[in-house]
Amino acid sequence: MMKPDKGKKDVLRVATNRKARHEYDILDTFEAGIVLMGSEVKSLRTGGVNMSDAYAEIRGMECFLVNLHISPYKFSRGHEQDPKRDRKLLMHKQEINRLDGKIRQKGFTLIPLSIYFKKGLAKVELGLAKGKKFRDRREDIRKRDEQRLMEREIRNEAKI
Repeated sequence: MMKPDKGKKDVLRVATNRKARHEYDILDTFEAGIVLMGSEVKSLRTGGVNMSDAYAEIRGMECFLVNLHISPYKFSRGHEQDPKRDRKLLMHKQEINRLDGKIRQKGFTLIPLSIYFKKGLAKVELGLAKGKKFRDRREDIRKRDEQRLMEREIRNEAKI
């Protein structure tokens, strides 16, 4: 479920959006805190999150994470929250203003790339992205296959 991140200290990766890098070109990344209820934090720690259809949008001068599904924590006794409710993101105003200007350009969107805990606080890594065309995805797959083939040949030559 949760794995410590190899590159960073005190980071516990909860979930990653694998489809994001396949369907979008990621131009820039940002880190933001998430406003959560107590039971949602516990559910995150157990890995009960689905971010496949999630995206971020700016309303007024605030940033919100939309369509992020956090499963209800099964041991909570309070009233249940909507699993897909909009969650406020904590970012500096200058970052929000800069992102708002970029998002207003045609074709750009903010998508969550991963959710993790850093020093006990829930964080989300957002990516400023532009959607790939179908032919671009095919091109990426072809390049990846060629790279694998070259690496395989190099390993086979090293064995001989």
